[in-house]
Parts: sequence; C-alpha cells; structure tokens
Amino acid sequence: MINLQIPGMPTAMPDSVPDRGQELAMLKSLPFDELMDRIVHSMVEFAINLAIAIVVFYVGRLIITKLYKVVSGVFARRSIDRSLAVFVLSMVRIVLYFILIVTVIGILGINTTSFIAIFASAGVAVGMALSGTLQNFAGGVLILLLKPYKIGDYIEAQGYAGTVREIQIFHTIINTPDNKVIIIPNGGLSTGSLNNWSREDYRRVDWIVSISYGDNIAEAREKILAILASDGRVVERYLEDDRERHAAAIAEQAAATDSAEEQQAEEKAPRGIARIFHRRRKAVKEALREAAKPVANPFAESRVDRAPGVWVSALAASSVDLKVSAWTRSENYWGVYYSVNERILAELPSENIHFPFPQLDVHLSPGE
Repeated sequence: MINLQIPGMPTAMPDSVPDRGQELAMLKSLPFDELMDRIVHSMVEFAINLAIAIVVFYVGRLIITKLYKVVSGVFARRSIDRSLAVFVLSMVRIVLYFILIVTVIGILGINTTSFIAIFASAGVAVGMALSGTLQNFAGGVLILLLKPYKIGDYIEAQGYAGTVREIQIFHTIINTPDNKVIIIPNGGLSTGSLNNWSREDYRRVDWIVSISYGDNIAEAREKILAILASDGRVVERYLEDDRERHAAAIAEQAAATDSAEEQQAEEKAPRGIARIFHRRRKAVKEALREAAKPVANPFAESRVDRAPGVWVSALAASSVDLKVSAWTRSENYWGVYYSVNERILAELPSENIHFPFPQLDVHLSPGE
C-alpha cells in the first residue's frame, strides 16, 4: 500500500476520518520534485514490502508442508487412528495457512486488526448461511470422538452400504462392493441410524434350506451339521475358545516370522561385547512376547453356546424349510456363506435329500 505522508499535515487519529480535500490541497501545494520523490519513495517501500511478503509466503508454505509431514509421521509412528489423524492434519493445515495469510497481509501494510474483525463478521454471516455445513462439521467431530465406525469398517447408513475409506471434516467417503465412491455428509451419520457390520469380531451366518416332505429331517440335519463341522472357519461351540485358537495361530505365525528374522540377525550379529547386548535384546523381546499372551479371567461371565444348529422353521406349501445357523469371524462371513451353500447343494442329494420345486395339484372330476 502506497502511503504519502506530507510534512506539516496533521496525522489522523485511528478513530477519526481524514479530510480528503485537505490532503489533496496539501499535495497540490508541494513542489513537483518533492512530490515525485515522495511517490518514488513510497513505491520503493511498497515494492520492498511486497517482495518480503512473497518471500514470507513461500517460506511459510514450505514450513507448513514440512510440519504437515512431521506431524503425519508422528501420528503414523504412534499408531494414531487414521480417521482422527486425517481430521487433525486437515485442521492444522487450515489454521497454519490462515496465520500465514494474515502475516503476509500485515507485511503489506494492511491493518490486520480490521481484517480479522471483518473476517469474524463475515464468518458469522457465512456460518448462518452454511448452517448445514457446520452441522456436518460438528457431526465429523462427534464421529471422531465417539467412534461409531472407523476407516476399514463396513457400514450401512443413509440408504448406502460400503467400506469406509476416509472420514473427512464435513463428510465420510465409502466404497461400495462394486467400487462406487459414495460421499455421505457427517451430520446425518452422527444423528441417524447406522449399521456397523465390522464392529463385532464374530457374526452369525443363517441359511434357509428347503427339503421335500418325504425326506428324513434327522438325516438332513446330520449331514448339514457334518458340512459345518468340516469347515475350520465355523465356531465349534464357544466364541472364547475360537478367539484363543485364532490368537494362537497368529502368535505361531508371528513366532515363525520372528524366528527367521532372529536367525538372520544372529548370523549378522557382531562378536564380542556387542553380542552380549544382542542376546539381551532377544531375551527382552521374548519376555515381552510372554507378557502379551492372554490370561484367563476367572471372574468372566458364563460362556454362551454358539454351536451350529439346524431347526425346522416353516412348513411351506411345497417344502419343509430348515433354518441353519453357524457363527464365524466377521471377515469370513461371506466366504462361509457361499461355500456352505455350494456344499449343501452338491452333497445333500447324495443322502437322498431332495430340493423340491413349487408344485400344484390339479384334480379332475370324472366326466369333465
């Protein structure tokens, strides 16, 4: 901003309104050479301020980028929830850029106090106009605090179902099974009904198997239970036992991986005193692994029987409908559902169990 200060001209108070006519008269009374000197001086000063502002802007943007990467790295190392990390990083970037812009404006000579006041007034007006957007912002904060779902969960809400890919400030992005990208506002997600299919680690799988009226129900039940028992993904009886079995399998796999890594490290390990530190680190790792093993809780509640079952659910017009239920881990739900469907279709006919078709009996009276 170019500012011409005329000697002898009274300086206007911040709250007073300057007399433009008096300023113009003062400018006219100055000699031409002095007027040009002051204009050139003001232009040079403005150019210097502009150059400083440009340098500050680019340096500030570089610093913001570096800070963004540093904070992102800290969140990644400390295993901060990805949805919370994305939200916080977005807020940090917006705040830092706002501070940078205000600083640049101040360097150019603009009164930042008035600018902030104008910005606050404009913010109130925009906030009233964008009340729905602010509702989505508040919904995003609630989602990140209460965590009804997280990135990677399969949810069903607002008439859509899919896997959560991102939780942003104003909306949540999900991917449908056929890879469509759906953007849902956070306001409705935070206040409406939501079905989180991934919240629990186990789910019950249900089938309806229709057999003919003349078939043996006991044999059909026995064959279906045999199919379920032969599938290692199906819970045998108690969820707690299956959890322990699953944890033991993961621990065994991790131990095999660690053993291979330790063997390679042992071959590359230094000799002498450094070897002693290497062995001590190995012992500490084994102690931590033992401490991480789950301990049975003697005060735990009584366990619920989750064994597979087959029941007669309905006597339909052309078939006897059997309801089949089994429990499995959530990630195995669809695999178990489809594979058991195929095995029932392929193996029940070999046991003289038939799948009936819709039938209609027509009786004709003699003489018609």
